[in-house]
Amino acid sequence: MRPFKKTILFVHRWLGFISGLVVFVVSVTGCIFCFQDEIQDALYSYRKVMVQDKSMLKPSVFLHSALKKYPEGKVTSVLYFGDNRSVQVRVSNKNVIHSLFFNPYNAQFLYDQDFKSSFFNQVKNIHLYCFMPPKIGAAVRNICVIIFVVLMITGIILWWPKRRSDRKRSFTIKWKGKWRRVNYDLHNVLGFYAAAFILIIALSGLNMAYESLGRSVKQMLNGGKEYPFEVKKIKSDTMQTGQALKITEVMDLAYDTVKQKSAAAQMLIMIPGAAKSATVSVTAYPQALHFSHNDGYNFDKYNAKLLRYLPFGDKSAGFKFSNMNYDIHTGQIAGLAGKIIAFLASLISASLPITGLIVYLAKKGKKKKPVRLASTL
Repeated sequence: MRPFKKTILFVHRWLGFISGLVVFVVSVTGCIFCFQDEIQDALYSYRKVMVQDKSMLKPSVFLHSALKKYPEGKVTSVLYFGDNRSVQVRVSNKNVIHSLFFNPYNAQFLYDQDFKSSFFNQVKNIHLYCFMPPKIGAAVRNICVIIFVVLMITGIILWWPKRRSDRKRSFTIKWKGKWRRVNYDLHNVLGFYAAAFILIIALSGLNMAYESLGRSVKQMLNGGKEYPFEVKKIKSDTMQTGQALKITEVMDLAYDTVKQKSAAAQMLIMIPGAAKSATVSVTAYPQALHFSHNDGYNFDKYNAKLLRYLPFGDKSAGFKFSNMNYDIHTGQIAGLAGKIIAFLASLISASLPITGLIVYLAKKGKKKKPVRLASTL
């Protein structure tokens, strides 16, 4: 082996030892999370409702119902998920976040879920923090994902066959070979085929994890041009507090405006800002449970004045990409096929630290053949 490849192998091996466990945990949890909506729909009947030939009720109805159940709680969001799905109201009460599910047509209470302790929220937290305190876990995860990106690149360099005659053989798994050979091929061949998708998933995750990286990508896609209106922090007029509307009235007026301007939207996420100067923000999505395209709204929380309206079509290229990032990361940007690809890529990603370790141990465990001494007779 040439000195260059020896160096690459050394780097690849030891970076794998450093990041392997974290990469395995992040990949497995990502794999599970890919189909979390489909799994929950199959398990929990309260997530869906029968479509009725009438309009859905306004946010104030669900706000009143939620606060009647938890009078000391604070509503953090109201989520409409489409004609055939329940409305979800999240209420923070005594350090517990309750997800309350209601029928959107008659406000019938359907279910009270402890959001933080729900299975898929736990999976998400493990994916984000790897069983560690959030700040430490996020930092460790990000570093290990960066290392993993380097590993994928060094792995391709090591694997790439020098001769054309070897390439066909290198692209297939030799299932009839010895177990060491099969494991070696699983590590190399599957890693190669999944490399592009794994890199997309990893880089989109890092883009969300690091604000500075996200800003840089956005600026690059915008050709260095600034769009101040997109990033300007919008505030409510706190001088209006004396004659303010009730938050329920503001939410209803905001809902009416959004339904008029984004008539085709299936999903609405409404957040009544807690701070005095915060706005009521509403994000409208054309497709339920998909986050890649959205229209953004900010309303004054005291008089329901529309302070900013940013439809998806008017956003800069960088901002559009930022909106698409989560769907790219989970694969759902390409629908069911994309989710399947993301699932398989995450599964292969989880297998690479294991098969790589086995390759190392198998090579280390090989006994050297004893040297035969020539007979002196």
